[in-house]
Amino acid sequence: MRSRVIRTDPNPKPGGAIGDITREAIREEFFEILNASGNAVGSIVGLGLSNGAPPPGAPAAQTGVNFAVIGGTGAFVGVRGISGSAGGSGRTASMMEDPVNRRINGGGTSRRILTLYPMSAPQIIVTPNGPAVTHSADFSLVTASRPAAAGEILSLFATGLGPTQPGVDPGTAFPPGPLQTANSPIEVTVNGKAANVVGAVGYPGSVNGYQVNFRVPTDAQTGIASVQVIAAWISGPPVTFPVQ
Repeated sequence: MRSRVIRTDPNPKPGGAIGDITREAIREEFFEILNASGNAVGSIVGLGLSNGAPPPGAPAAQTGVNFAVIGGTGAFVGVRGISGSAGGSGRTASMMEDPVNRRINGGGTSRRILTLYPMSAPQIIVTPNGPAVTHSADFSLVTASRPAAAGEILSLFATGLGPTQPGVDPGTAFPPGPLQTANSPIEVTVNGKAANVVGAVGYPGSVNGYQVNFRVPTDAQTGIASVQVIAAWISGPPVTFPVQ
């Protein structure tokens, strides 16, 4: 983060500026988002005013700061939204202190809330015969006449899962080899419960098309199940399929 102090206030102290609202500084903030393995997922960039009241429409837990999310990279290309703080405390440090020692000397902790509105969200493809959720054994659609079974591995086909590794140029179809693995953390839920994701790859020959293999939870109840795919912590709309 980088701040430029302005200290606006309706009744400013000496050295402060007159303003109709209380704010401390103009601030730029840059978030580098990593997955659990330490690999980059993408960046998020915010710009706004620190301290004072949160903006209208902010989450109730956001205690202050008025930042606009103005874009990002990787899985967050084109993202918009708001950013703010939710508590924490800082530590005053001398300019003479080497920043490399901050983990040794300790520091403050803070919590940030990012409310994101992505350019596109992950979405399970829906065909004229129903959602593109298939039996992995033969890639036949899961239907009322051929329902899924608890513990079975299924394949769903989706869009909007973001960049892949080793990667292709934007707008380029995924090649037949090597398989392009989704770079973002991919989650699948069945009836709101996490399912084991076996693999998530770009579908060869498609642009922005992906295949995600997952195992139906062994305790899944029979009937109509709801399945949802989540990429880089961005949720897509749920679809349903039958479980026997």
